[in-house]
Amino acid sequence: MRNVYNFSPGPSMLPEEVLKKVQKDFLDYNGCGMSVIELSHRGKIFEEISLNAENLLRKLMNIPDNYEVLFLQGGAFLQFEAVPLNLLIKGKADYVVTGNFAKRAFEEAQKFGDIVCVASSKDKNFTYIPKLPQNIFRDGTDYVHITSNNTIFGTKYNSFPKTKAPLVCDMSSNILSEVMDVNQFGLIYAGAQKNIGPAGLTIVIIRKNLIENTTKNCPTMLKYSTQAKEKSLYNTPPCFSIYVAKLVFEWLTNFGGVKKMQEQNYYKAGLLYDCLDSSKFYKTSVVKEDRSIMNVPFTTPSVALDEKFVKESQNAGLMFLKGHRLVGGMRASIYNAMPVEGVKKLIQFMQAFELKNKVIV
Repeated sequence: MRNVYNFSPGPSMLPEEVLKKVQKDFLDYNGCGMSVIELSHRGKIFEEISLNAENLLRKLMNIPDNYEVLFLQGGAFLQFEAVPLNLLIKGKADYVVTGNFAKRAFEEAQKFGDIVCVASSKDKNFTYIPKLPQNIFRDGTDYVHITSNNTIFGTKYNSFPKTKAPLVCDMSSNILSEVMDVNQFGLIYAGAQKNIGPAGLTIVIIRKNLIENTTKNCPTMLKYSTQAKEKSLYNTPPCFSIYVAKLVFEWLTNFGGVKKMQEQNYYKAGLLYDCLDSSKFYKTSVVKEDRSIMNVPFTTPSVALDEKFVKESQNAGLMFLKGHRLVGGMRASIYNAMPVEGVKKLIQFMQAFELKNKVIV
């Protein structure tokens, strides 16, 4: 058993049983005599790994047959440009800006057409999700873009807007954390390094009718049609990351699937938020109804105590709790692989830290 808990926002911790399987396969994958990182992406062994990974993900998310599943590179940041380069046929899209990464996606898309921010929570430092009635979106757009969970600021959508145009969602930090209806979206993309596997893999789930046309200026490598036609093998894919993703999908399936994981995630987050809400020492500024179950930012009464908390928590085996520079304080990222025991250990430390330091306040 590991003696530390990794609360990093990404790359995040992986299930221990997955790491042990990786260790076993690292020198010799299934008796083939080669390391899993040496397998040719054109060979039958990796082809089976990739196919199994796709099939497992389809079952976990109940992805319909009229959607392609692509295993790509470049992270979510590359998708900030790939989305408009593929979908901006009429040259018009709406964006909702609810955090730093949503803002970056919006700014990248502005290079390519008539891109409008129709709603934002910047006025209150991204501590809430704005209301999105259907009439807020413009007519004649190619798509509407949202970010389902905000890693830095700790907010999430509890319901998704109804839009005439296809809904595009950056789901990097909460994919597979709770049940979601893929049919609500035209395109979902997610970096793997939070709930899926190592950095280097990006998942794209796209409705097939959206890849029939592409803007003239879209590079071949970024075309979803290219990747779909070549089954994500147009060039060498992130083979090792896909392999680990397959193991994580197996682990999640054996756990009981996304619905069972959702129950555990809400339980873990509930424990942590109860601790925060019952304390006068700790504060979280996120609007209660919009709180993320993946990323929980909080502060103590002073910057000096925040720094002390981070240092002492690390000594206690609670790693990477320092908050993002845009928010400060602390942030606990409690993705799927974070066990209940890790959250409980964090809460025990928080309570002990408060008792020891509240006299300073």
